Amino acid sequence: MDEESAGPLAGLVVADFSRVLAGPYATMVLGDMGATVIKVEGPGHGDDTRTWRPPVVERPDGPEATYYLSINRNKHSIVLDLKDPDDRATAQALAARADVLIENFMAGTTARFGLDEPTVRAANPGVVYCSITGFGDRGGAQLGGYDLVVQATSGLMSLTGGVDGEPTRAAIALFDVMCGLHASTAILGALRHRDATGEGQHLKTNLLSTALSCMVDKTSAWVAGGVVPTQMGNAHQSLFPYEPLPTADGDLIVIAANDHQFRRLCGALGVPELLTDPRFGSMVDRNRNRDELRPLLLERLATRGAQEWFDVLSAAGVPCGPINTVDQGVALAESLGLDPVVHPGGGVGTVRNPVEWSLTPPQYRRTPPALGADSDAVREWLRQP
Repeated sequence: MDEESAGPLAGLVVADFSRVLAGPYATMVLGDMGATVIKVEGPGHGDDTRTWRPPVVERPDGPEATYYLSINRNKHSIVLDLKDPDDRATAQALAARADVLIENFMAGTTARFGLDEPTVRAANPGVVYCSITGFGDRGGAQLGGYDLVVQATSGLMSLTGGVDGEPTRAAIALFDVMCGLHASTAILGALRHRDATGEGQHLKTNLLSTALSCMVDKTSAWVAGGVVPTQMGNAHQSLFPYEPLPTADGDLIVIAANDHQFRRLCGALGVPELLTDPRFGSMVDRNRNRDELRPLLLERLATRGAQEWFDVLSAAGVPCGPINTVDQGVALAESLGLDPVVHPGGGVGTVRNPVEWSLTPPQYRRTPPALGADSDAVREWLRQP
């Protein structure tokens, strides 16, 4: 089905019954590693993200949402109406051939179409079947699993925004992406187990559990320390400086996350006297006395602009950076030789897989497919023994 594929997952077939973000992100990661990913879309507009526009890119078959394009390279698209008996049979045949099946249907949907895990496993004992939900399949089975809802209910929004401001969402669907990454990691572990034992298994993950895990020190503050974190704007509850600080012409992120970095910062700013001030002798001291330390740093930072301080502090080994726009962020990656943009199959640009492999680099074989572009080819492949 994907003869040109290479990479560590070449030859594996992924049946992608997911939509929107978490599942499609996971399957794109698997596709980058060489898996053949067959994306199943419903009739009409297909994956919801195809309609999430603007912005759009003009393609030969019409405008396509950039949201959809960001998470669907290295895939084949087949349109199946699961209410139609013939299409349902095709979906079941695909599930029976797959090494991995990913789905994020509402509770009860897969059973209606004969695509639930027990039914699929009966025909395909070695399948790695991954279910992604918003709030799990127990008490939260009927809750809608959108990232914004989880940002709110997990507690993340209570931590973002200004000290006295309203709760604010992260600008990206953070937990969808993280959930997709956890799913892809778990799938790789399950495939390793299958290689050793021949056994497939059922993986379940959800956005809320992902959120609580990925909020790391914030959830730990509560579950281990009994402390409920609160909004601090751009400040860090445990570190200072670790935030944007104003310069002569704009803000610059400045970080001194340990004593060595603080020494470098004081040297670069020309304030060596701060190193012998007992109020700032350790990270605990600097954190406790941040209101005394901040104006002393700001006085020096006000003497130069953000770019000049970026050059000076970076040369001194102090972590820092300007607050870029997205285009400036891509330009920075390009200037650092990270080659952030790739064109799968010679098509529209997408952001490259962030991992560099010394022997089996990610593959960028196929541009994100038009809706149903591979329906005939997939059906033909399924007819073959």
